[in-house]
Amino acid sequence: MTLDGLPLQFHHLGVACRDLDAEARAWTILGYAPEGPDFTDPVQQVSGRFLTGPGPRLELLVAAGPQSPVPAMLARGVKIYHTAYETPDFDGALQALRARRCKLTVGPVPAIAFGGRRIAFLLLPNMNLIELIEAA
Repeated sequence: MTLDGLPLQFHHLGVACRDLDAEARAWTILGYAPEGPDFTDPVQQVSGRFLTGPGPRLELLVAAGPQSPVPAMLARGVKIYHTAYETPDFDGALQALRARRCKLTVGPVPAIAFGGRRIAFLLLPNMNLIELIEAA
């Protein structure tokens, strides 16, 4: 997939939850398993775990601070709340998305889950939240 000729690669679906272990157990029914170690990101105020399985990669997220977005998602009854895409031209993709009326809601900020690579969250005009991830 490209955006103004800039490559975008689907990376994961973000899943809000209250308990990483309980949520992961539920996904094991479908064959999902942890992809790596858990992480905590003090900037995003989340703790998380990536799962891989028969479908798209999942990023399970729980609140890890008072400003975490996770409790608000859960209060609205939303579990899967963002779609993430990785790009080698982070700045170009960010600029192209903003030129298409996507609203920057978070970032760019370094992310623990991606070894300090930058991420940004943008709200599409249709109100879907996406995460843009800087490729390694």
